[in-house]
Amino acid sequence: MELSAPSTLLSYCSSSQGSQSLKDRDRVSYRTLAATRLKETSFLSTPLLMDPPRAVSCASLVDENGSPITSPPIGAGRIGEVKRVTKETNVMVSINMDGSGVAQNDTGIPFLDHMLDQLATHGVFDVCVKATGDTHIDDHHTNEDVALALGTSLLSAIGSKEGIYRFGDFSAPLDEALIHVALDLSGRPHLSYDLRIPTERVGTYDTQLVEHFFQSLVNTSGMTLHIRQLAGKNSHHIIEATFKAFAKALRQAVEYDPRRRGTVPRLKGGSDTILICGDHHANGGYMLQGIQIHLDAFS
Repeated sequence: MELSAPSTLLSYCSSSQGSQSLKDRDRVSYRTLAATRLKETSFLSTPLLMDPPRAVSCASLVDENGSPITSPPIGAGRIGEVKRVTKETNVMVSINMDGSGVAQNDTGIPFLDHMLDQLATHGVFDVCVKATGDTHIDDHHTNEDVALALGTSLLSAIGSKEGIYRFGDFSAPLDEALIHVALDLSGRPHLSYDLRIPTERVGTYDTQLVEHFFQSLVNTSGMTLHIRQLAGKNSHHIIEATFKAFAKALRQAVEYDPRRRGTVPRLKGGSDTILICGDHHANGGYMLQGIQIHLDAFS
């Protein structure tokens, strides 16, 4: 697995050019814009240098801003960028948690693009996702890798979680459908999923991939996510209401709580390590240039 900072990600997302050709080996590239203390192994010889945060929107995606982000002013933002390349897919994601709802999504799966647009619009995030994959076989790999990259970019953008509400809860109706989503940016990946989608497909999209999308996103973002269907008969309405409710709940969770005054919302002490880059390991950590980095759960 090769790691590097995706210097061309922002210009790529704003370009109408086609995606890069797929590689014959896996490569995952992440740019992490906020991090706190790292748990380093003894064989690390040099400190890890972090790029400064950038305050740009997905609409412009060009200018640099090296100012540190605490509570972003108007025009600034918490940005997460991820490039993920495997034998099956080539995915680039940029998300601005303090954006204006700009959506630039082209995954090769039209229905998934439509759902990512819901995330941008109703979360008021700037979401840019560009992907190519083996959709001539099916949508499974592209759906999964987009979700994995999106989850990592969310974690990167949110950063240390200082001053945020952390919890989100929303019920979204869409005609006869009503979906409830509750989430906690806890650092403990968990999905509880209860949707009863009556058809196997919406257009060409396999409805089994909805659960797989959210499971993949949960795994890399480290969030606890509960999805409940309270009503609904139309498959499209059920899925779309789910993404709308998720967007609204996530928006609540990442908003700044003025009473927190920049503190992390948790009861127990412990490390503030939240950086996620590289290969995931079975013990719950990640490896980056000889550094073992763990997800620390909040309570």
